[in-house]
Amino acid sequence: MASPDLKYTMIFLCQMLIGILGNLSLLCYHMSLYLSGYRSKSTDLILSHLSLTNSLAILSRGVPGTMAALGWTHFLSDFGCKLVIYVQRLAKGMTMGNTLLLSIFQAITLSPMNPRWAELKAKAAKYIGPSNMFCWILNILLHIRVAQHITDKCNNESLSKIVDLGYCIFELYAKDADLLYLIFISIHDILCLGLMAWASGTMVSILCRHKQRVQHIHGTKVSPRSSAEIRAIQSILVLVTTFVSFYTVSLFIHMYFVLFHKTTWWLINISTLINACFPTASPFVLLSCDQRVSRFFLVYAGKLKQLPHPFKIA
Repeated sequence: MASPDLKYTMIFLCQMLIGILGNLSLLCYHMSLYLSGYRSKSTDLILSHLSLTNSLAILSRGVPGTMAALGWTHFLSDFGCKLVIYVQRLAKGMTMGNTLLLSIFQAITLSPMNPRWAELKAKAAKYIGPSNMFCWILNILLHIRVAQHITDKCNNESLSKIVDLGYCIFELYAKDADLLYLIFISIHDILCLGLMAWASGTMVSILCRHKQRVQHIHGTKVSPRSSAEIRAIQSILVLVTTFVSFYTVSLFIHMYFVLFHKTTWWLINISTLINACFPTASPFVLLSCDQRVSRFFLVYAGKLKQLPHPFKIA
């Protein structure tokens, strides 16, 4: 058992607590909207899936990272290491997929009503469920091969090029088939990031045209509906920018591990924190930019006031 690092232990615990509370709040909020009869948006299903995959990403990285920071570096078996790393990759892939779906469907929803977009906009809501299912199946199959390169810290004697994650060992890709798989994963990630950039650029273009049109018609006044649309676009743009930023930093750290075959304890911890930052921050971004949140809690508070006080004397 290694010496515990209480600084990183507290940071991981605080990050897990904040992230899980935020994502549970986002999930419970959308479930409450559905049960209360509020008019749901087409993207609510994607946001519910995003909150679940965010929670999975936070726990799969935070729990083993905290255990390792406490000095328990041999608490996982070979199967445990394979399962934990697989869940980490699956959750990260699903977070990317859900963020991509959210940005694309938001861009389609906010697109102008012209013949080119009208048919796609009318059918977009029907494809959200199948798109989520396809995203799950794709990522489940895509990351199975990662498990072959993961082992526990007791079985690394025969491995030459490795990355020590603190609680598990990752063998670097060496065979031609492994390199082809790495190229395929890279193409997948680049394609997803490219589609996010396209959707974000489309929303920025729509926002600029819409703002110019509203200012031309109403002067400096902005209608409540326009303000809601602007907030919706801004929330997705902030979400995509946050994801791309943290993904880029995580990618550079991973490339450093692969190219130099060196790992340091502080850099492993920084990588764990960076990979959990987006799942932790995203629910707060989404809740803060959703106009229905304030209305929902105002209605809920009004219903509470109408209930009889339990200690009131008749």
